[in-house]
Amino acid sequence: MVEKTLPVPDVSCDHCKMSIEGALEDVTGLASAQVDIVAKTVSLSYDETQVSLDEIIETIAGVGYEVAR
Repeated sequence: MVEKTLPVPDVSCDHCKMSIEGALEDVTGLASAQVDIVAKTVSLSYDETQVSLDEIIETIAGVGYEVAR
C-alpha cells in the first residue's frame, strides 16, 4: 500500500469532504481516503498495482476539486 497526502486548496466545508470521499469510495484499489478540511488535504492509502495516482486525481477533479501538486 502507498500512503500519500495531496493538497486540495478548494476544500472548505463538510459538503466538499463528502463529495470527494463519496467519489473516491468506488475507486478500485483505494483502501482509504480522508479529507481534512482544516489542512485542505486528502490522505490516501492505495494499491498502486490497481490504481494510479493520476486516476485518483482525475476522480477528485471530476467532482470539481483541483489537486495541487
